[in-house]
Amino acid sequence: MTLTGHTVLVTGAAGTLGRAIGEAIRAAGGTVFATDLTPVDGIDCAHDVTSEADWATVIAEIEARHGRLDGLVNNAGIVHLGSIEDTTLADWRRVMAVNADGVFLGCKAAWPLLKRGEAPAIVNMSSVSGLIGGANLAAYNASKGAVRLLTKSLAMHGARLDPPIRCNSVHPAFVEGAMVDTLAATTRDPARTHQKMAAAIPLRRLAQPHEVAASVVHLLSPAAGFITGSEIVIDGGLTAG
Repeated sequence: MTLTGHTVLVTGAAGTLGRAIGEAIRAAGGTVFATDLTPVDGIDCAHDVTSEADWATVIAEIEARHGRLDGLVNNAGIVHLGSIEDTTLADWRRVMAVNADGVFLGCKAAWPLLKRGEAPAIVNMSSVSGLIGGANLAAYNASKGAVRLLTKSLAMHGARLDPPIRCNSVHPAFVEGAMVDTLAATTRDPARTHQKMAAAIPLRRLAQPHEVAASVVHLLSPAAGFITGSEIVIDGGLTAG
């Protein structure tokens, strides 16, 4: 699972999962180009993933600094709680813009530079919510389902290349960190909500960021050279029943 000599772009790199993915890539010997909407410490470039112009700027900067791109992790994402009755068109469009449009734009912008790599790979962060529905996750379910099938289309197209561009999606359940805390904070009893989230998972706990990051590194590495178009489910058994 070495990534020595690999340059990998990670979006949403300032968040809990983005930081863990960046750390795991570096631990495997890779070089991380980290982007996020807010240019905090450790972020190489401010980046709105819904902006085609921003994507062009980021890819140009990677080429100027590193001359190559071996991996892309489309990790930036947002969540919105709301049923079909509660979700406004503005809510829908905002979630789809970040979670679905952002992945599309990223893959499209990075594709020419990835094609020049020796073993290029894309990992698109979806969710267990891209596999099963939730009554109060109308927009989020739709956006993460879109990521899953876009990934499969990219994998089929990338397989025609020599060398191929592999593309897979990762589907975590609730991950311990800021997004879960934010969701819980919108409820009447955040502590109880957190407990209920963990109790819903057969392994009786939330995923840890490093557990998800390890799967991302595996998919980026030559060790996963025969894996493309797959969804890697990291859900503690949630979808097994």
